[in-house]
Amino acid sequence: MESQATRMHAVTAETAKIVDLVLDYSRRRILASDTPLDKPISEFELDRLAGRTIDEHGIGARRALALFEHVLAPACITTDHPQYLSFIPTAPTKAAIAFDLVVSASALYGGSWLEGAGAVHAENEVLAWLANEFGLPSTAGGVFVQGGTLGNLSALVAAREQARLLLHEAGTDAPARWKVVCSAEAHSSIASAARVMDVDVVPVDPGPDGMLRGEVVRAALEEHGASVFAVVATAGSTNFGIVDDIASIAALKEEHEFWLHVDGAYGLAAMLSPLARDRFAGVELADSLIVDPHKWLFAPFDACALIYRDPETGRRAHTQHAEYLDTLTETSEWSPSDYAAHLTRRARGLPLWFSLATYGGAAYRDAISSALRLAQDIAREISSRDGLRLVRDPQLSVVVFEREGWTRDDYAAWSARLLDEQRAFVTPSSHAGRPNTRFAIVNPMTTFEQLVGILDTM
Repeated sequence: MESQATRMHAVTAETAKIVDLVLDYSRRRILASDTPLDKPISEFELDRLAGRTIDEHGIGARRALALFEHVLAPACITTDHPQYLSFIPTAPTKAAIAFDLVVSASALYGGSWLEGAGAVHAENEVLAWLANEFGLPSTAGGVFVQGGTLGNLSALVAAREQARLLLHEAGTDAPARWKVVCSAEAHSSIASAARVMDVDVVPVDPGPDGMLRGEVVRAALEEHGASVFAVVATAGSTNFGIVDDIASIAALKEEHEFWLHVDGAYGLAAMLSPLARDRFAGVELADSLIVDPHKWLFAPFDACALIYRDPETGRRAHTQHAEYLDTLTETSEWSPSDYAAHLTRRARGLPLWFSLATYGGAAYRDAISSALRLAQDIAREISSRDGLRLVRDPQLSVVVFEREGWTRDDYAAWSARLLDEQRAFVTPSSHAGRPNTRFAIVNPMTTFEQLVGILDTM
């Protein structure tokens, strides 16, 4: 007889109805072609509209799903909407979204080979494919983690551990303070990782065009010496989509001992396109790199591919040791939990694997190329318009521009009006103290006509 203790887990008529409700909603949402942008509302309004949903007896699946569909979801901006153009959007393929349901339904654990060999094998195939695209050796490998912040942190932890090992082998004392060199325009996660690690950041001015180059990095290495354990190059900055001169930075490894990490969370995916591949020369010399599939590789949140040139450096830094883990850590089998600052993990690389296996790499190259071409097209349109000014020519798919005479408040009012009218989500930004705005283009469904329509409102 069913009890309260087993009710939530047993397969019954009630659970069948719940599954049918959820799958019906998911099918409608995945296949919808007119999902609105939606927008946030106040906490007061959400309290009023949603009411109390959690009590001792439950409100039932039908009511809970209705509240989600009609109250909670509309208070969240639709991040895969073609006119979501702020921050760095997401645009998961339909296959990746659908397979995300499969991953949850399959009760998979992605932390160890013992528990998830099939899932780990599929994830590793994706990582090997990416490593090959980036020019890394066939022995490279890594893991999918939650996002770029955790990916950068995990890579830098491995870098410091490697530096410690080299000093120990040389019989040299560690520096009083470890340091990481990066561009002053590097992603905020580098500074965040440094705080967590209690190391210092040496920010280097990349110059007017925003590209960090070897000559300024050399000066920092000569000034700070052996205290520098890593240099971070950016392969597509979030604000402008700028790719550092990775080749000239990598060349410094012939003169100085440091770990080269490439933060390609947003932009490194562009290397798959022949239109942009040349910009990334030098990536093949990286000791580690990251790229976020939930950005420009069309996977659902959340997934960051962290790849090590020598995976053993990652494993040495991150393997956790405990008596109950001995059965995992005392084998040579590939356990993803050993390669980043995590233990329990979802097999978050599987939606990308399924999508790649379904559509093939060529479809990805075409989709990325379309965003690169669209960025150039709309940049030319902006340059042709009186009153608008490109802040920089786009390297990848981020287009930053100004409306002459506008203040921060003008941009904010315009942005709010666009969202209120459900026309677009385009937020204010700034550079060097000057307000501006930007189009971040990754969705293949975004069109030139849509972008022109947004410009017409300025």
